[in-house]
Amino acid sequence: MRHEALLFLCSLTLVGCKSKATKVQRLQQQYNAEYPAYARNCVDIETDRSSRMLTGEKLTPEEIATLTARKKERDVRCKPQADHLADLQKQILEAQP
Repeated sequence: MRHEALLFLCSLTLVGCKSKATKVQRLQQQYNAEYPAYARNCVDIETDRSSRMLTGEKLTPEEIATLTARKKERDVRCKPQADHLADLQKQILEAQP
């Protein structure tokens, strides 16, 4: 009887581990599917402009104002996606054994 109870508990543990692994895999696939669009619309633009400034290119006050306005607009537009991806990352970390 004890042996059967122990075997039952071990099988429940294995099922739980498999379920967690499946959840992590599903969340990772969802993250991987959604991130490229976010990067294309929100990250690549930012790094492109940053690299221009790092080269020492001088910007006029008008260009700086335009970049600042675009950044604010992009931040508003991209915040929901960024928050969603951060939530997915948190869920992945929590689901990992």
